[in-house]
Amino acid sequence: MFGYLEGKLVGLTPTHTYLDVAGVGYDIQITLNTYELISGKESCLLYTHLQVREDGWVLYGFATEAERETFRKLLSISGVGSGTSRLILSSLTSQDLSRIVANGDSKALEKVKGVGGKTAQRIILELKGKLPDAVSPEFNNLPHNTMESDALNALLGLGISKAMAESAIKKANALTGTGVGSVEDLIKTALKNL
Repeated sequence: MFGYLEGKLVGLTPTHTYLDVAGVGYDIQITLNTYELISGKESCLLYTHLQVREDGWVLYGFATEAERETFRKLLSISGVGSGTSRLILSSLTSQDLSRIVANGDSKALEKVKGVGGKTAQRIILELKGKLPDAVSPEFNNLPHNTMESDALNALLGLGISKAMAESAIKKANALTGTGVGSVEDLIKTALKNL
C-alpha cells in the first residue's frame, strides 16, 4: 500500500519512530540498523511494509530498500514472523544475512535472540539463492559512486557473476586510475578485462 514515506522525524527510539508526513503522524516500527542510519537527522525517507493483522495494522520502516526486501523474504518463511524478522535485521545487516545464508552458517544466525537451530537452518534453506549476493570485501574498498554501481548492475544484467563483475570493475579502475569518463567507458573497459 505504501512504498515509502518521507517526512520530518518527530520522535525516535531504537524500536520505532513517528514520521510527520504532510501533517499526518505515522507510527513506524524500525530495526536498530535503520535507527543508526536515521538518528541525528531532522527528516528522512523510510521504505515501508504494511502488515495487516486481526488486531491491527503495523507499519514497518527501513532505511534501505534492500533491508525491506530482506524483511519481506524473512516473513515468507514458515515460523518466522515480523518480530523475529525485525530482531534478525536489528542484529545483522541485510548484507551480513546474505553472507551467512550463502555460506550456510547457521551458528552465526543462532546468535540472534529468538532464532534456534531449526529456525536458522530453515532460514538458510529457504533463502539460499533468493537474497542478493553479499558484496566481496575487495569491492567494498572501491569508492562507491553511481557510475560504479551502474556499471556493476549492467554487468550483472549481462549474466556475469557478481565476483567476476566486481573484479573486472576493479581492474578497469586500476588501469585507468579511476579516471574513466562515463559509465559506458567503465563497462567497456571492464568487459575487456573479463
